[in-house]
Amino acid sequence: MADEFDYVIVGAGSAGCTLANRLSEDPDVSVCLLEAGGTHKNPLVSTPAALIALIPGKLKNWAYHTVPQKGLNGRNGYQPRGKMLGGSSGMNAMIYTRGHRADYDAWAALGNQGWSYEDVLPYFKKSENREAGGDNFHGVGGPLNVAPVTDPSPINNAFINAARELQLPLTDDFNGAEQEGVGLYEVTQKNGERWSTARAFLDPARNRPNLTVRTHAHTQNVIVENQKAIGVQFLRKGKADHVLARREVILSAGAFGSPQILLLSGIGPKDKIEPHGLTHIHELPGVGENLQDHPDWIASFKSRSLDTVGLSLFGGLKMIGETFKYTVTRRGMLATNYGESGGFLYTDKKEPSPDIQLHFVRAVVDDHGRKLHWGHGYSCHVCVLRPKSRGQLALNSANPLAPPAIDPAFLEDDRDMETMVRGVKLTQEILRAPAFDAIRGEAYYDGDTTDEDALRADIRERTDTIYHPVGTCKMGHDDMAVVDDRLRVHGVAGLRVVDVSIMPNLVSGNTNAPAIMIAEKAADMIKEDAASTN
Repeated sequence: MADEFDYVIVGAGSAGCTLANRLSEDPDVSVCLLEAGGTHKNPLVSTPAALIALIPGKLKNWAYHTVPQKGLNGRNGYQPRGKMLGGSSGMNAMIYTRGHRADYDAWAALGNQGWSYEDVLPYFKKSENREAGGDNFHGVGGPLNVAPVTDPSPINNAFINAARELQLPLTDDFNGAEQEGVGLYEVTQKNGERWSTARAFLDPARNRPNLTVRTHAHTQNVIVENQKAIGVQFLRKGKADHVLARREVILSAGAFGSPQILLLSGIGPKDKIEPHGLTHIHELPGVGENLQDHPDWIASFKSRSLDTVGLSLFGGLKMIGETFKYTVTRRGMLATNYGESGGFLYTDKKEPSPDIQLHFVRAVVDDHGRKLHWGHGYSCHVCVLRPKSRGQLALNSANPLAPPAIDPAFLEDDRDMETMVRGVKLTQEILRAPAFDAIRGEAYYDGDTTDEDALRADIRERTDTIYHPVGTCKMGHDDMAVVDDRLRVHGVAGLRVVDVSIMPNLVSGNTNAPAIMIAEKAADMIKEDAASTN
């Protein structure tokens, strides 16, 4: 006999951990959480600065690659995603931003009832424990600890002062009344350690008798009978297994995992399913379409400042002391998230909200940390917040262990390129400001060029993801929508998608906080729907 639960959640990432906590609050409801990866309990996960060891390699990382990108000179992009309890919240830069009010109002304007900014703000506040205190925009007492950057590097002062010299707006809260400005980020940390959703939401719930968590369980497909999801098949330790769901199967496997599982289950466009020898059971043309991600370009400069993280003899000696300091106090350089400051700025005032985001990093970042440079330096990411390009996800194989074919279509829409060029030029002005004169060294690549042709060529050559893929199971009521505004899959009963893949449009900021908000809201909708059917 197969194990049976009220709810089966696939994927223990930012959304899945949140959802598992909230649904299992009811002791009369049983919940099973399936995760393909393993535990989050590892010093490389809990120590913020150790993210540089996780992003480049395959330890707790799916380490996907894209198909060749036409807009990037045919290069294959890199797509690291967390493969552990907590998902990508266990290896991201921990930046807590929500996007702009206008993003959510645009979702509602598309006909998605209950998803305006005023509708979702209570769910952001519900999850949050903001150390700086609560107000009209922030919550206290929630599971997700949101803290100021611990011991920010003095080099951030150069970035913020440069913005001041250019008379750009400054802010101490990117999630408050106004998003626009330059300042220090807030981070999902607690006492100098990473506060992933596994720590915030899952750990406090693990001892509940009605919550079952199975790691190293790689989902093969959703079991569908008579157009109703009744369970999930998965591989664990090389053996096939399955669990049944009395009420619902909920996919929370992310913008890549959730559409891949739907396609493997025969749900989606026939021409994406049958060529792989799979049985097509429900036509849903939007599955895997509408892929959006923030294209990102990086300027990097050499510097002699030891307030940066780098490879050098003196830097190594300093790091020995910093390691001891962190071990004893949980403060110092090992508590850094690297991107300690940044900004949301306009390159086009006709836009409804800032159209570029900056992440200023106290280290040289090159090819996702896969290319190292001797010495010290600093970097500034520039990303296009509302890209017009639309890509897709498809199957490479009927094998559920094979990676999907990921095509974010970076810079294929010329409007994205023009926004990026404007954003890079504005960033160059900031990095050339007098505030940087005392620490600025030689620029890497063509990051400081005034030759626009060279700049455009460099953008094509080095742009890649800032790790925010969304949209592949979009919410809506049009022909390409995959879920309705209660996140129920169109045409298949007992099946929902709860993660950032449901976003009809990418939010103007980092996506971890929105993923948690989506799960908070979904948990209430699931409880409401269950109550209405009893």
